[in-house]
Amino acid sequence: MVILLNRTIFVIELVYNDKYNNYSDQELINNYLQLGDTTFVGILYKRHGHLVLGLCLKYLKNRGEAEDAVIQIFSKLLSDLKKYKIEYFKSWLYVYSKNFCLMALRKRQSKLKKELELRENSHLFMDLSDPEHLKEKERQMVLLEQAILLLNESQKVCISLFYLENKSYAEITAITGFSSNDVKSYIQNGKRNLKLKMEALENEQTGRT
Repeated sequence: MVILLNRTIFVIELVYNDKYNNYSDQELINNYLQLGDTTFVGILYKRHGHLVLGLCLKYLKNRGEAEDAVIQIFSKLLSDLKKYKIEYFKSWLYVYSKNFCLMALRKRQSKLKKELELRENSHLFMDLSDPEHLKEKERQMVLLEQAILLLNESQKVCISLFYLENKSYAEITAITGFSSNDVKSYIQNGKRNLKLKMEALENEQTGRT
């Protein structure tokens, strides 16, 4: 049997000898670390791959994406098994695979959110070769910056990092020291408040003209 994982070939004998059949997960890992033979990781794949696939299906809800995720997870194991001290491989693999799926979901959601926001704010991405469009974009950016200054401090920091510096939720958490839940809350509430304050500023400016 040959399993191709991102240009890495795990060769698994169709009939294992008793020695390999009786190896524990830890013994397989130790042999891989000592010998660098990917056959031992291939046996781990043979032993646990179906469980990882079930977990990925649970989170990703798409068989094609789940199968790709399994391939990526076991490919990453080739390097990550060397980084961590693992005592209970099956439990560790569950958490490792779950975290991989959650990260994949975050990337999917982030991509979708940015695409939706791009559509909603298409007026901010006008043809800069047109002087009128450039003038309008500059006006909107000034309005945005003014509105951000009117937010409370926590929302102001998170919104500025998210929109003006294009930081991810994880990066904002690391920079500010806020919890991930707080960052999410500050950005969501900040977006609502930002829209209201931009509308108020625009109405105020229109009333003056």
